[in-house]
Amino acid sequence: MVNLNADSSLERAKAWAANPLFDAESRKEIQALIEKEDLKEIDERFYKDLEFGTGGIRSILGAGINRINTYTIRKATQALCTEVLAQKTSKPSICISYDSRRMSFEFAKTAAEVMAGNGIKAYIYERLNPVAMLSFAVRLKKAQAGVMITASHNPPEYNGYKVFWSDGAQVTPPNDQNIINHYYAIHDFGSIKHISFEEGLSKGLIEWMGQNVEDAYHEAILGTAPNLKLCRENGDRLKIVYTPIHGAGLVPCTRALHDLGFTDLHVVPEQAKPDGNFPTVKSPNPENPSALKLAVELMEKLNADIVMGSDPDTDRLGVALKHKGEIVYLTGNQIGVLKLHYILSTLKEQGKLSNNAYVVKSIVTTSLLDVLCERFGVTIYNTLTGFKWICGKMNEIEKSDPTKQFVFATEESFGYLSHNFARDKDGVSSVSLMAEVALAYKLKGLDLVDALDKIYEEYGFTNETLLSLDYFGKEGQEKISRIMTNFRNMKDKVMAGNSISKVKDYSEGIEGLPKSNVLGFFFENGDQFYLRPSGTEPKIKFYFMIQEKSGTLAEKKKNAQAKTDKLLSFIKGEAERA
Repeated sequence: MVNLNADSSLERAKAWAANPLFDAESRKEIQALIEKEDLKEIDERFYKDLEFGTGGIRSILGAGINRINTYTIRKATQALCTEVLAQKTSKPSICISYDSRRMSFEFAKTAAEVMAGNGIKAYIYERLNPVAMLSFAVRLKKAQAGVMITASHNPPEYNGYKVFWSDGAQVTPPNDQNIINHYYAIHDFGSIKHISFEEGLSKGLIEWMGQNVEDAYHEAILGTAPNLKLCRENGDRLKIVYTPIHGAGLVPCTRALHDLGFTDLHVVPEQAKPDGNFPTVKSPNPENPSALKLAVELMEKLNADIVMGSDPDTDRLGVALKHKGEIVYLTGNQIGVLKLHYILSTLKEQGKLSNNAYVVKSIVTTSLLDVLCERFGVTIYNTLTGFKWICGKMNEIEKSDPTKQFVFATEESFGYLSHNFARDKDGVSSVSLMAEVALAYKLKGLDLVDALDKIYEEYGFTNETLLSLDYFGKEGQEKISRIMTNFRNMKDKVMAGNSISKVKDYSEGIEGLPKSNVLGFFFENGDQFYLRPSGTEPKIKFYFMIQEKSGTLAEKKKNAQAKTDKLLSFIKGEAERA
């Protein structure tokens, strides 16, 4: 019996270090902390079980119950297997994919060993592949669940375990809570069922997924290009710089671009090879300009039209370009606006936009998308933040009214889905669609900034800004909790000079949405401000959504930035005092 229910973190650490169930290296790692009397690090690793959130687990790599390691991966997989088996499906199966992070392949094999040990067939990709291709495989294989080993764009010391259900979307109620309950009910690592990977292969309980599944995915998304003829005939006229930032995107993204006809494609050589240490960047997040630095330098050297970058699990897209001599990094909202406007305009021109088309976005994503949908006669649905909720809505609509035409889904954090073959944000099809949008405007003599300005002139100007504050460890969690409590209890009717007309507390389960720790402040001038702790990272996020309705476009941009700066200053001060 492995008993880690001791009263103190130190006692739990000693139990780990002394137990032969754990490998020698893992025990040695904890014993060294005990001998050094590093009580703070011991407490960080043992003060609680690694938290299984509604999507899975994510943490720093290392030994201990509050870290990602072979044993916590086994525990998460056993919880998933218990829930899958509870469905009493004949011949259950689970698909597995993984990215380039340290230990991702090893953890994928560990998960397969537990699945096989539970009599569940594990389909595992032969090579690393993106999130969307995991979702696609679940749907193609008609599997009961899926697992993606990834920590998305977190720093190199992180890894994680993301759970999908039979529809290909991230797991949602009631299955997510059931899995969480199964997870916390496991107190003995020795009770977890598993067999060796080799035994699983020999018994047919583990099976590699190869080229045929990848080919099926690429054939599916190629058919969803809004204007394939445009790409095939003119694709060589757009010069593209792409970087996978050492992640899983190199093979699928370059293939998708070539399939469309984008042959003038240049990959950043220093970042092409998968590498979980991400040696050329501080953090492999294409949302950050610093992660695209080498790609931008190559763009300038080659006089290319556009830079595109994806994160390690290839579910996010970052974009940069040169506009009037200056480098511009598009925001996630701006990319979403460009894509949706292009899709709606193209489908309408082709007579393919039905009167029951719909779009899904998160509540913290730009309201300019709502305006676009209204003008084009398209229904838009707002969900909580995260593609698990966005795709959950897609699945709900698919079941209730399968005649509805899905057009696009997005959230401000650089995630997009423009097809119906997967149920998570898809960096591969995002790269393809962005290239098509850029090409279409280039053929009209415009770059993407020019295109945005034309959209702003026609549909109205909005300016969105994200402030993200990091707070690590146990103390950080407590700090984030205090910040949320302070804003929740705020009595002032004015914030940074803006009169508050309404406050929405989504923890109360409002507007038909599940309960979530999110606050929304709505101002009399139409501006909005949201805050929420991240569900996957040790940070709290603040979203500013500013509208400007008077003056020239240049004046609107200037005034919106001034209002944003004032709000940013106020929020930073409040967070510091919490």
